[in-house]
Amino acid sequence: MNWEQLLSLRRHGDVSKRLRKEQDETRLGFEVDYDRIIFSSAFRSLQDKTQVIPLSKTDFVHTRLTHSLEVSVVGRSLGRAAGKKILEKHPHLRDVHGYKFNDFGAIVAAAALAHDIGNPPFGHSGEKAIGEYFKTGKGVRFKEVLTEKEYQDIIDFEGNANGFKLLTESREGVDGGLRLGYATLGAFMKYPKESLPKKPTQHIADKKFGFFQSEKQTFLAVAEELGLEQTLKGNDISFARHPLTFLVEAADDICYTIIDFEDGINLGLISEDYALEYLIKLVKDRINTKKYNELAYKEDRLSYLRALAISTLISDAIDVFVANEEAILAGEFDVALLDKSKYTAQINDIIALSVNKIYRSQEVLEKEIAGYKIISDLLDVYTTALVRTNEGVASNYDRLVVNMLPGFYQQTDKPIYRILLNTCCYVASLSDSAAVHLHNKIMGKQL
Repeated sequence: MNWEQLLSLRRHGDVSKRLRKEQDETRLGFEVDYDRIIFSSAFRSLQDKTQVIPLSKTDFVHTRLTHSLEVSVVGRSLGRAAGKKILEKHPHLRDVHGYKFNDFGAIVAAAALAHDIGNPPFGHSGEKAIGEYFKTGKGVRFKEVLTEKEYQDIIDFEGNANGFKLLTESREGVDGGLRLGYATLGAFMKYPKESLPKKPTQHIADKKFGFFQSEKQTFLAVAEELGLEQTLKGNDISFARHPLTFLVEAADDICYTIIDFEDGINLGLISEDYALEYLIKLVKDRINTKKYNELAYKEDRLSYLRALAISTLISDAIDVFVANEEAILAGEFDVALLDKSKYTAQINDIIALSVNKIYRSQEVLEKEIAGYKIISDLLDVYTTALVRTNEGVASNYDRLVVNMLPGFYQQTDKPIYRILLNTCCYVASLSDSAAVHLHNKIMGKQL
C-alpha cells in the first residue's frame, strides 16, 4: 500500500480525480467529512445511546455521543502527530502532492467521530440481542431463506458494518449516503472483511467483519481506490486495514480505557484510592507531584491524571505506529497499537478493574437484560409485519405496525434479506429511550 492512494480525496459519484494541491484550504475535502457526520441524524442519536451505563440519569456519565467526540479529539492529535512523521519520511507527499500533516488529523478525526455511529441501543449487548433473536429466538425461522453469508450478517449483527451501511447507503434522491471521502471510509473500516469466514486468522483486522453483503460492492470500490492489500480472494474476501485505522482504534482504546474508568469512579463503583493508585502507575514518569498535591478536590485530581494518562498513551501510540509503519503498509502488523505499548501492563490492570467493577456491575447487567427483551420484542413485531406484507398475508395489525415505521423502512418489495437487515438497522438506529418508548407503546403499556 502507498500513501498517495491511501489519502485519496475521491467520493462516491466522482468522475475525475481530486488532487490535494487543488483543494480549497478554507474547506478541505477531509474536513467536509467531519461536518457531514456531525450534522447527520445517525450521529445525533448517539446522545441517548449507552456507552457503559444504560439509561443513566447521571449527567457526568458518558453517552456514545460524548465518547465519540472525545475519541475524535484524541484521533485528531494522533493523526497530526503521525502525519508530521510520515511527511518527514515521505517528503514527496508534501512537496509534489501538497499534503499537510493536518490532513492526517482530519481523516482520523472524521473516522473516529463516526466509529460508533452504527451501534445499537443498550451498548454491545444490543448487538448481541439482535443476533440472538435470529440465531436462537423466533428469527431462526428465516435461516432457510437466506444464503450462509446473509444469515451470518444478522446472527452476528455488527455495529461496524451497520456504520458503513449508514455512511454509504443510497436512498431515493440521496446517492452514496453521506458521500464521505474514500480515505475517511477506509480509516473507518476496522474490519475490512465480510462476515464469513469467521476469524480466518489471528490478525486484528479479521477479529470481526466490517460490511454486510448489501454493501459488498461499495466496499470493494473503496478498497480498490485506496489500494488496500487483499488478504483473501475468491468467494471469501478480506483486506488489510487502511494504516490510519490503527490510529482510529488507538483513539478509541485510549478513551474507553481511561474515561470509562473515570465514569466508574464518579459513579462510586471504583473507590478513589484504587483509581488514583492505578492511574498514578500509568503516569508516574510524567506526573508533577507538587502540582498534584496542590489539588484539593477529587474531581480536579482525576481530571489532571486523566489528561496526563491520555497524553502519555497518545505519545506512546505514535511511537509504535512510526516504528512499525513499513509493516503496517505491508498489511503485516497484526495487533492493535496499544498491544505493543510499553504501558500494556498498566492498561490491562485498569481494564481488568473496569470489567470487574463497572461492566459487570448490577446496574449494567440489569439494564442489559431489559435491553435484550426490548430488542427481541421489537424485532419480532417488525419482522413479522414486514414479511407478512411481503408475502401478501398481512393482517390489519401488521399494516398498522408497518405504517409506524419511517418511510425508508416500510419497503416490503425487497428480498427477505434486505427486509430483515433493514429492520435490524432500524432497531439499531433507535436511542435507548426511543427503544423503551416504542416497546411500551407496542406492548400496550403506554398510549
